[in-house]
Amino acid sequence: MTWREGSADQLSSRFARARVRVGYNKLIPEKLSPEWLLIEWPEGEREPTKYCLSTLPEDVSFQRLVDFAKLRWRIERDYQELKQEVGLGHYEGRGWRGFHHHATMCIAAYGFLVSERETIPPSAPRRAAPFQTPALPEGYRPRGSPLAA
Repeated sequence: MTWREGSADQLSSRFARARVRVGYNKLIPEKLSPEWLLIEWPEGEREPTKYCLSTLPEDVSFQRLVDFAKLRWRIERDYQELKQEVGLGHYEGRGWRGFHHHATMCIAAYGFLVSERETIPPSAPRRAAPFQTPALPEGYRPRGSPLAA
């Protein structure tokens, strides 16, 4: 199966899936519902290399199950960029409230940078200006300008 385009070609591997029930735990007496076990076994490897448990519904397609399992890479890249590029890892306070405010500002800045990056194709000119300049009404004079006096 293929799941996304890599730097040179489509990323692909061999997968198997099965519905399994996690073993009984005395601390959790109720019966646990079945989950998906996704196994990745790349060609040329002696044994499977990755395993993933998922609580997605029973009727989820095989391709969608693989897509969700491989989405973790994107999440980890976003987290790494948040820590290294935007400063999420620079918080040295002690309180939850301060960290919450710091994280909120970092995530807002990262969202802005991602939206800006989307306007610049990798090897082509910009597709859109980052901010559209609004047209001013005829005869408009900003307060405090020499024209208003």
